[in-house]
Amino acid sequence: MKKIGFLSFGHWTPSPQSQTRSASDALLQSIELAVAAEEVGADGAYFRVHHFARQLSSPFPLLAAVGARTSRIEIGTGVIDMRYENPLYMAEDAGAADLISGGRLQLGISRGSPEQVIDGFRYFGYAPEEGTDHADMARQHAAVFLEVIKGEGFAQPNPRPMFPNPPGLLRLEPHSPGLRDRIWWGAGSRQTAEWTAEQGMNLMSSTLLTEDTGVPFHQLQAEQIQRFRDAWKAAGHQREPRVSVSRSIFPVVSDLDRAYFGDAADSQDQVGYLDGGPARFGKTYAGEPDRLIKDLAEDEAIEAADTLLLTVPNQLGVDYNADLIHSVVRYLAPELGWR
Repeated sequence: MKKIGFLSFGHWTPSPQSQTRSASDALLQSIELAVAAEEVGADGAYFRVHHFARQLSSPFPLLAAVGARTSRIEIGTGVIDMRYENPLYMAEDAGAADLISGGRLQLGISRGSPEQVIDGFRYFGYAPEEGTDHADMARQHAAVFLEVIKGEGFAQPNPRPMFPNPPGLLRLEPHSPGLRDRIWWGAGSRQTAEWTAEQGMNLMSSTLLTEDTGVPFHQLQAEQIQRFRDAWKAAGHQREPRVSVSRSIFPVVSDLDRAYFGDAADSQDQVGYLDGGPARFGKTYAGEPDRLIKDLAEDEAIEAADTLLLTVPNQLGVDYNADLIHSVVRYLAPELGWR
């Protein structure tokens, strides 16, 4: 059994070929797609965060709105770039969004990916400390965030406050119990997956890895997942961790599907460079359901994960993407044992 959600980058462009032509369209359609995904039986609505881009960028108003419009599905991010974040302000926003949703928030965070501008985090007022780099800064921000969402007091109260305080040190409010166990780290390598386990965060792995050993992507990702689970066990954490993988999966069940994705049926892994190092990118799964069932059954990383996030082409509109999610849930999930 697997949880099946969608992951949207929230692209928008004024092009007449796009169904998502403005930032307003991207936000409002994201909410509507989450509602539609819940109706067709999906388990999660996740959103990518990019800054200085025509994509989704400010996740917490969106997550709160989705939480208010839905009742069952998980809502989350994949991922928030922690280089840009004030961890205490983020903790307040996350606590509020989680309470609005009734404890359904699943926050994916990470050090981020190449952005649209050089060192964009500096425009937000953040710079690495001397002797550290931007990745170190992201992990420092994450460490503070993880600490303060535990709900323990740390701030000295004013002896003459405007309103009465509870006794002892004060914590950030609003606090949402259990949120700390629903934080995920987007890991792009096997080593980072081990670090993620040591920190007690769930593992979020996407359609690319920032390393290449020559084996197929799904096998390298399955090794990453196993290393994460081994490190989790060694760390002695008391709960069971969760693992998600992202995939581009397009069942071809109509002429429109065939027009959009028929050419992707023979997709293969790609090897390239990202941030100056080797990277392996997973293939797209597209084709008739019978073929996809066979191909997906051989994907070792999907088998090892408990959550599958479907990357959706959001600019094709809410109706098309809702049908796409429904096709995966209806035609593929039962045959693969995901339902």
